[in-house]
Amino acid sequence: MNIIVQEVQKGAGALKVMVKDSIDIQGMQTMAGSKALMHSQPASTNAEVVNRILAADCQITAKTNLHELAFGITGINHAFGTALNPKYPELIPGGSSSGSAAAVAAGLADFTLGTDTGGSIRMPAACCGVYGLKPTFGRVSRAGVHPATSSLDCVGPFANSVKMIETAMQIIDPTFHQSTELTQVPKLAWLNVVADSVVIDTIQHFLTQANLTVSAVTLKGFEAAFNAGMQIINYENWQAYGELTETGLLGTDVNGRLLKAADTTLAQVKQAEQVKADFTAELDALLTHYDALILPTLPQIPPKVADAENTVAFLNLTGLVRPFNLSGHPAISIPLQTSEGLPMGLQIVAKHNADEYLCAVAKYIVSAAQ
Repeated sequence: MNIIVQEVQKGAGALKVMVKDSIDIQGMQTMAGSKALMHSQPASTNAEVVNRILAADCQITAKTNLHELAFGITGINHAFGTALNPKYPELIPGGSSSGSAAAVAAGLADFTLGTDTGGSIRMPAACCGVYGLKPTFGRVSRAGVHPATSSLDCVGPFANSVKMIETAMQIIDPTFHQSTELTQVPKLAWLNVVADSVVIDTIQHFLTQANLTVSAVTLKGFEAAFNAGMQIINYENWQAYGELTETGLLGTDVNGRLLKAADTTLAQVKQAEQVKADFTAELDALLTHYDALILPTLPQIPPKVADAENTVAFLNLTGLVRPFNLSGHPAISIPLQTSEGLPMGLQIVAKHNADEYLCAVAKYIVSAAQ
């Protein structure tokens, strides 16, 4: 299925886990889905999250493929193969953590780890019909995760239930304590965003099934936050991987976008940091009035693989997820289907470090809709 990059023999526990190949496992190369890193030295130590997984007596069975250098949103990878979207084979698996989402969807692992700098967990979760959590920024250790330096990236889990997401978080985040079930209906705000009518209609039907009432709100800085997040990602990825453009081994897609990213200036980054501060404050203020914010994960149905070669043409797919990387708030994607059986996601966002409560809200909403 082109999900597995490298087979791993680690641990012998009951839970089977796979990790994205941008996360170090001792003695193995970390190639991040790129031929340009095929001759890199094997990792000398495990990433901290890998040590936690092994300490919990889980079995790491594989590393998973990804959009090259985790710098893309479709999951298409010509170097090592594009992960098949198990439930929706014609559609993209989503990026960049494509293999991790696909592995869970295929039932090959109890949970998997991905990384999310601009939607790279939530987007493939929505595409593949699974749950995906981007924790609060800084909550889960990035030691041993590539690129080594990032001001937006988060390590988080994919699973087929919120309960397994919670189990995974308890393993990789020692501060995570599973929240008790909610005893009252959460106060939810619906963020007014631009999305295809089929997406909005599907979510509205789901909320009606759950008998949930939501209040409509807006975030003035939402679009600016998306653009600022892109500026920071471009600048930091050029710093991390720019030299690889000289190898001639990068895919055309990623090579072109890295070269364009080289034009991002420190002045633009400084401006983006101000947008970050303003947007974070605006979202924090909103979340003092509501328990959680809800909106679509993706603004449209995922495109077919055959139509998605040009990543730049589909950057709008991250329009509803990237702003929460900039602000650092925890966000989870719940898998939904349209009336025609096509995948989409419901995104829920909560206060900083309220990851446990976010999962409790997600469980409540899913249960209420059944």
